This record gives sequence, structure tokens and C-alpha cells, in this order.
Amino acid sequence: MPLPPEFHEIAKRVNNWGRWGADDERGTLNHISDEVVREAAGEIRSGLRVPLALPLQQDGVQTGVIPGRVNPLHTMVQINQEIFGPGTIACSDDAVTFGLQAATHWDALTHVSHSGRIYNGRPAATITAHGGAEFSGIDKPGHVVSRGVLLDVARAKGLDRLAGGHAVTPEDLAEAEEFAGVTVRAGDIVLVRTGQIQVYLAGDKHGYGYPSPGLSVRAPEWFHTRDVAAVANDTLTFEIFPPEIEDLWLPVHALDLVEMGMLQGQNWNLEALSTACAEASRYTFLLSAMPEPFVGGTGTPVAPVAVL
Repeated sequence: MPLPPEFHEIAKRVNNWGRWGADDERGTLNHISDEVVREAAGEIRSGLRVPLALPLQQDGVQTGVIPGRVNPLHTMVQINQEIFGPGTIACSDDAVTFGLQAATHWDALTHVSHSGRIYNGRPAATITAHGGAEFSGIDKPGHVVSRGVLLDVARAKGLDRLAGGHAVTPEDLAEAEEFAGVTVRAGDIVLVRTGQIQVYLAGDKHGYGYPSPGLSVRAPEWFHTRDVAAVANDTLTFEIFPPEIEDLWLPVHALDLVEMGMLQGQNWNLEALSTACAEASRYTFLLSAMPEPFVGGTGTPVAPVAVL
């Protein structure tokens, strides 16, 4: 089924193909300049460090709905083994098998495609079974450190968490921005809190995933206008699920990753950060969220840290 006209209209307005040159593979991360990082370092006041990642564990957020996206399977490959002979120092090693988008993660720009294309107009066929992503893989972003801004949409509305069918609109983002007393600026990494991850933390994996609040198909224009570097939230699907437009699945993914070239993150645990920001009456911080550089990967686990 062809993508509807309203999708293509938004796509034209947010498209960044060629903005940083025909060879660009980093997209909106180009907004994070040395000056942006220097200014971001000035956001540290108390030195409080808030981790934002879920534990990597076999009983993780994945329910089996998405084929191949397995939770981490941890195996010990040697235990107290004296590999250099009897009486020598003993070693314990382990190995893990899991989907790169299984837990708290970044989606690479190649995570989705549409109309046979990925970011910057390259063919989707450049993603192959043996090589993965030839262009714009998760090994290409480099340093992802900048000013983080928490847009606590739920708290701004006086709620613990948003309802499952809530689409986070540009109006919601502006409301959360005003509530936080900040102005989102070029190079910022925006974290959108819905409170949905509380469902998973309470032990209901299936309720966490469906139905889910998430970003509206209208939200990418808000980020594009502000030259945001990357966006992450605390939901399984990132965007509202099921979708706003009938039978149009993952349109926000396509607009963010393919059209804008904007890294997006899912399953970020923003609960402790929400509390810390509310107590400090400050919603900006230094954010370090370095991707694991899996060559050719279309996503990666990440262990982000906010420093207030």
C-alpha cells in the first residue's frame, strides 16, 4: 500500500538530504559542534549522575512480537579456568547473544527505509545480509555528547504517565518546554518522558508495548524547526502505537531516520531523571550517550548518563 499524501507532505518539509553534503552519514548529529559541547559542559551544577539505561537481562522488555529481537542471553564460556596452567591466575569469561535494539538503544539511520531509500537518498539495498549497513550504520555517528533537555510531557500535565493512546504532539512538546523553563536549541538531545516505562518496571511487559503513548507524526517538524540533534523516549515503539493514521505503521521512524537523518532512542528509563530534574527545578544537563560502534549495525544498546 503506497504511503499517503500527508506523509509525503511532512517528509518534504523535514527532509535533510544533501544538507551536509552528498557523502554525509551522520545527519542531525552534525548540529553537535565543539562549541555546543563546551556549552553543554556548563550545565553541570551538582555533579549528580543519573543512569538512564535498563538492565541487560534475559527477562527484558522484548515480548517476541518482533522476530529476532531477542532479550540478552548470557552464557559463561569459562569459569575460574587456569588457562595458562595449574596454579596460575584463573579467568572467567562470558558471552551474550541479543538483538541490538533489545533494551535501551539508539536506532541507526538505516533502521528503517521507505520507497526503497535510506537517509540521504541512498538505496535501501545497500543494507545486506553479510555486511549490514554499508552507509549510516551505528558505527558512523561518533561522539554523542551534548546538552540534554528533558521534556517531561507527563509531569507538565500533572500526570504520573500518559494514557496508552496519547499521541505526543508539537503542542505537548511546547507545553513541556514551557513547564521546564527552557528553550530547545540547535544541537540539543531531547528526551521525551511519557511515564510509560513504569508499566514495564511494574512487571507488565505486554502492557508496556501495546497500546503505547508516543510521538505524533506531527512531532518531527517540531524537532526539525529547532535543529535538534537526536531524540529519545521511554517507550517500546517510540511513536504512538497503534498509529494515528490507519495502516500507516512507523511513520515517525521514517520521518526521523530516513528524511531527517535524526538518531532516535527507545526504552530509556527517565523516571529517576524526572525526579532529579523536578527536585533541582532544572531540566537541562550534560548527556553522554555513546553508541557501541557495531560496524554495519542498524542499532545499538546504549548506557546513557545525565550529569546535572
